[in-house]
Amino acid sequence: MVESLLSLQEIEVAYDQSVILRGVDIEVPPKQLVCLMGRNGVGKTTTLKTALGLLSPRVGKVFLDGEDVTSMAPEQRARKGIGYVPQGRDIFPNLTVWENLQVAIVVFGKSAKDELDRVFELFPVLKEMLSRKGGVLSGGQQQQLAIGRALLTRPKVLILDEPTEGIQPSIIDQIEDTIYALKKEGNMSIFLVEQYLDFAKAVSDRFYIMDRGSVVKHGTIDQLDDAAISQYLQV
Repeated sequence: MVESLLSLQEIEVAYDQSVILRGVDIEVPPKQLVCLMGRNGVGKTTTLKTALGLLSPRVGKVFLDGEDVTSMAPEQRARKGIGYVPQGRDIFPNLTVWENLQVAIVVFGKSAKDELDRVFELFPVLKEMLSRKGGVLSGGQQQQLAIGRALLTRPKVLILDEPTEGIQPSIIDQIEDTIYALKKEGNMSIFLVEQYLDFAKAVSDRFYIMDRGSVVKHGTIDQLDDAAISQYLQV
């Protein structure tokens, strides 16, 4: 087994009598970026929610840095080192950029405050827009705010759910550069759900492909071949 910072082992999740995840095993090694791929509705977001503690598995366990966190609440897992940027960004639209960032600072204290300069270095547009309401920012600016807020928590594992969705190409390139820089720094692992194949290939070390609630293929990103793309990823 690959040494992992985040490990999902034999995960089964069901809604009522409908089984959504079936024996899912995923390993996110230290300092690597792992991309979870697959068509819509195959269980990717359910997998992320299980890692975060938003859903409880019927079977299986979740480990963070070697510790069993299966029974821990989401806020406990966040304090243990899981950062999360959900699909759709989920910023506070009626709060300013500064107030959105303050949420993390209030919860995580001085350690978050110490990260502010790093966030502004990665996303200089945020420093220029501190007094603007989150709801008036472009989709790309909101995504930068959401990632920046998550980084203030100094995560061991940063989880991103489709960070390129609805983002203009120029900002996708910037987010790609930022994620690559974070990975290169080696201070965290990144677990990413992404459907934009070029982006996924550019930033990922390893991949997992899901279909009908199960992992059907995984490996290093250079092992992602045309046959798998055609069978499991193309619409």
